[in-house]
Amino acid sequence: MVRELAFVLPAVFVVVDPLGVLPAFIAMTARDSAEKVRRMALRACLAGAGLLLFFAFFGALLFKFFGVTLPAFRVAGGLLLMLTALDMLRARPVQTRSSEEELREGEEKDDIAIIPLAMPLLAGPGSIATVMVLVAEGKDAFSGAVVAASVVLTFLATYLLLRAAAHVKRALGQTGLAVLQRLSGLILASLAVQIVAEGVRTLLKL
Repeated sequence: MVRELAFVLPAVFVVVDPLGVLPAFIAMTARDSAEKVRRMALRACLAGAGLLLFFAFFGALLFKFFGVTLPAFRVAGGLLLMLTALDMLRARPVQTRSSEEELREGEEKDDIAIIPLAMPLLAGPGSIATVMVLVAEGKDAFSGAVVAASVVLTFLATYLLLRAAAHVKRALGQTGLAVLQRLSGLILASLAVQIVAEGVRTLLKL
């Protein structure tokens, strides 16, 4: 279990990318009190974790309803993750998560916990694709439990980071955040290549 968790947990944490969300979160909550920031962070993490868990275990049924095969979804999800990783490697806002217009609208909203923070900033298309693929590639219920535990642990860490967002940004600085974002992007790019390769290999066998 420890070995499998050591692989799945970093993959989920990297694709959720709470460190990359910090600057946007700070900008959107600049005028809010510390108590309100904590409440919004908690609600966003609960909603984001619930959304990822739902798609991890029931998303395959939706794709089956629309006639989408798992190998095709792996390739599409891997390509989406690669686009996300390329933005992270360049230390710029991830365009597959939200547009500049959505972020500006979030700055003007009174409560940003659900939209755009939980969805699409934390539980975006890339993270949804990742957890679905990880569950689909698991051989038994134990693998699904590891993915679920990874999602819960990731959003627990995300809540702690968002709760202390201003302190974290001040401690790391813009350069420190950019370095961490690039390292996360490199890990995510490797994961994307592996997912696409496995999807293509399965499609060629069909």
